[in-house]
Amino acid sequence: MSETQWLSVTLAGYVVGMIAIGLWASRRTRNQEDFFLAARRLGPWIAALSASASSSSAWFLLGVSGAAYTWGLSAIWLLPSALLGYLVAWLWVGPKLRRLAKQTGAVTLSEFLFGDYEVAGKNPVIRTASVIILVCFVFYVAAQFQGAALAFSSTFGLAPAISIGIGAAIVLLYTLLGGFWAASLTDTVQALLMLFVAVLLPLTCVAAVGGYGEIWTQLQSSGTAAERSLFGPNEGIMAAGFVIGMLSIGAGYPGQPHVMNRFMALRDMDSLRQGRYIAIGWMIIVLSGMLSLGFCARSLTAGIANPEQVLFVMSRQMLPPVLAGLMTAGVLSAIMSTADSQLLVAASSISRDWNLEQSRRHSQVLTTSRVVVTLVTLVACLVAIFAPQTIFERVLFAWHGVGSAFAPLLILRVCGFRVRGRFAIASQLLGFGLTAIFHWLPDTPGDIVERALPFLIALAVAIMGARAGQTK
Repeated sequence: MSETQWLSVTLAGYVVGMIAIGLWASRRTRNQEDFFLAARRLGPWIAALSASASSSSAWFLLGVSGAAYTWGLSAIWLLPSALLGYLVAWLWVGPKLRRLAKQTGAVTLSEFLFGDYEVAGKNPVIRTASVIILVCFVFYVAAQFQGAALAFSSTFGLAPAISIGIGAAIVLLYTLLGGFWAASLTDTVQALLMLFVAVLLPLTCVAAVGGYGEIWTQLQSSGTAAERSLFGPNEGIMAAGFVIGMLSIGAGYPGQPHVMNRFMALRDMDSLRQGRYIAIGWMIIVLSGMLSLGFCARSLTAGIANPEQVLFVMSRQMLPPVLAGLMTAGVLSAIMSTADSQLLVAASSISRDWNLEQSRRHSQVLTTSRVVVTLVTLVACLVAIFAPQTIFERVLFAWHGVGSAFAPLLILRVCGFRVRGRFAIASQLLGFGLTAIFHWLPDTPGDIVERALPFLIALAVAIMGARAGQTK
């Protein structure tokens, strides 16, 4: 069979499997805690792999390999940046978050942070969080659908709008059926498929180049001086700014609601301790593989018009059709594993958090949650079709927007501090708003202004309003 036929068969089986998981999970979804948190019964493997897959998304497979292909050696900073975020989350924030969330009964990260800020029957703090989550995740999900468009168009030659619609329909179906159970189980399968992609294709390309030593030699003997440097075109203080900006990507990890809810859903601390090794090991292997792939592609091929298609180009060039089809399925896995979790968080921010007290009294009502999931999917599709942007840029904008809004407040919360209401609102708005403003301004080395400054300002404001054991 041809690559297209192999891919058709592979994807058909994959989609059937995902829907089957959704149907199974639907029988375990009876209330909002089931739909949004899997009844707090996740074990180490499912929690670790689903958290890793949902945080990595298409930018791990497409964005990182494209960055390595375009930037050269300086893309290596993406690895310690991601490692920093994983270490902080799994070794420090996660254990505290799991324990405190179970004590309070919080179902969402916003509820954990802001559930007790009600004033005169309203909760403006949690509603501010809901708006920020909704805006950022529409763009985040749109980036995943753009990844689906690249996968389908590169293989089948389909129009972007059709490709986006197909990817969105698959994700929407099994997410509506099984909620967080379905998202976590499918994300686990998808994480394993991503791991397969990140091992097989890069190792094949490394062997074709002649080994890692030859990769280093060719990196140092070809390309521009900027592509051969660890700091890109930057020198002196600009190089320092580049490094800080790159490492700041990891700082947003503790503020990602679709990742932090895995810690809230863990069944016990033993599962968390086991899960940290699984998650960190998975991340190192996958990210190292994608960096290696991008570096190899610089030697094995030239003139790739869209760097974010490096994986597709190299899989067709280096692998037989059946394996090339699995590579594309792996990309779709990365897309789906992030989109489903983000759709659930976006839905919870409206259907549960917006009117939290009412939602707590009517926990059996799931219709609103499913309606919001559908609406967010439709809006994200429209953004992906009519306002396209590179996956790497769009994901990092949404990542930093959410991370700068919530990570400072979560860090203080797990340290035993509460931030007074008006300071909590100001911290969220500054973290998100400054990220949006700086995103549209000219880039700085490592995008340090966009990636670090909003987080630091939001943290400073939160600290100003922090009081031990106080909320208002």
